[in-house]
Amino acid sequence: MREYIYPAVFHPNDDGSFTVTFPNLPGCISEGKSLDDAMHMAQAALAQWLEYLTDKELKVPSASGPHDIEAEPGEFVNLVHADTKSG
Repeated sequence: MREYIYPAVFHPNDDGSFTVTFPNLPGCISEGKSLDDAMHMAQAALAQWLEYLTDKELKVPSASGPHDIEAEPGEFVNLVHADTKSG
């Protein structure tokens, strides 16, 4: 098992839900109906994305520091932790 921590951008939507993107992992996107749900969904998306990269023997990008990520007004950056089975 391997642990990863990546910064994610949380974008609040008009309906109270959140869209989550990972700037270091283009295409890795998740969302949740609440902030708590969005965090859980982001952890699952991150783990699945990294497992896929590892399984396909693709390069796993390095994680940026949270202060290196620019968020738009209303968004915020938070670190997301995920464990993968492979490593």
